[in-house]
Amino acid sequence: MFNQISSQASKLINLTKRHNSSSKTKIIAITSGKGGVGKSTFTANFSYVFSQLNKKILVIDADIGLANMQILFDIKPQYTINDYLEHHISLDKILLETKYKNISLVAGKSGHNYLLENSQNQFSRVIKEIKSTEKYDYIFIDTGAGLSSHVQEFLDISDEIIAVTTTDPSALTDVYALIKMLSLSKKRIFMVFNHTKTYKIGQTITQSLINLASKNKLNKNFMVKYIGNVMVDLNIATTGRLRKLYAKELAYSSSALALQEISKKFINEIT
Repeated sequence: MFNQISSQASKLINLTKRHNSSSKTKIIAITSGKGGVGKSTFTANFSYVFSQLNKKILVIDADIGLANMQILFDIKPQYTINDYLEHHISLDKILLETKYKNISLVAGKSGHNYLLENSQNQFSRVIKEIKSTEKYDYIFIDTGAGLSSHVQEFLDISDEIIAVTTTDPSALTDVYALIKMLSLSKKRIFMVFNHTKTYKIGQTITQSLINLASKNKLNKNFMVKYIGNVMVDLNIATTGRLRKLYAKELAYSSSALALQEISKKFINEIT
């Protein structure tokens, strides 16, 4: 699956490139090779940091069937992306305001199995339609874990990709598989390590992944960029259970400050 990109995916990439050139809105996919690494919590709090920079953010819960972003934002959505795709609910009804200034949400439907014919085109359509409204500076797509066709589609249509991982060996194996796949069609990926003790740990492992990619002769022009780590902090889980964002509630904690540094580095890289 890593040695070629389907013709359909290639067409999506080309369409997206043409579409991106005329839009101020940037699509950022936040993904992981493995589940359970804290990707959704990272995405929700990352969006809050950006919102404090007076950027208008839309978070799309694209973890197909396992959506949980509405819990993190403490919202009970009347309509989800499922209603737009399968029941033809209008776009404005799925763009939900959160209690956080500058952050909107498109919720997913947990436990739902998307069985649409040609669903890839459907998912691309909703992203591009939202982007065309020019309402947002950034669209953050919280993808599912792994490398399913749904995840690959969201990665294809994104301007930039952030991979969230941990030092767990299986998580690193999966994130390397992600790197292999993306090296065929993208120019770079940004790496963030979650639940790590020091910045240096993530930096060292990222360099090891880069060395492995070179040894295996992956695309030499593909860049793997490490932009920081969020350290172990039990308060993160506590705020999540309370349906609050640690980036706001614990704004001066080491974890929140680390997230702010990650955001600064990311912005510097993409602007």
